[in-house]
Amino acid sequence: MKPRIVRASESKTKIAPDDLFVGQVLQDQVFVPEDPSRLRVTRVTFTPGGRTNWHAHAVGQILYVLSGVGRYQLEGGPVEEIRPGDTVVIPPNARHWHGAAPDQMMCHLALSESDDQGNATDWQEPVADGDYTQAPA
Repeated sequence: MKPRIVRASESKTKIAPDDLFVGQVLQDQVFVPEDPSRLRVTRVTFTPGGRTNWHAHAVGQILYVLSGVGRYQLEGGPVEEIRPGDTVVIPPNARHWHGAAPDQMMCHLALSESDDQGNATDWQEPVADGDYTQAPA
């Protein structure tokens, strides 16, 4: 891999797929891996109420909140509020979800890697409204 600058004009904003997210969610690929790297960086913007489905990452995930107010939940744990400057470190294969607060947008960087077999994310079912609307811990 050669050193290079990835220009902002190279990133195309796309609407996240309805089968993996609830609500309107926008994704910008900040960095797409090239061999030998397996690191993917995506800027994700959630409108109020927008969130991921339950999912897990083979090698884990790191979220860095850029703006707004969001929510995060690890399966079996409380819903937690996340704010600008917060970093969420999610262990490998930990079932979780994240997204915006019900009344505010949220934007974060999502950093994830694929494993040796090329697996990165195991997408699962949507988060139930009752689970999402729990008051944060």
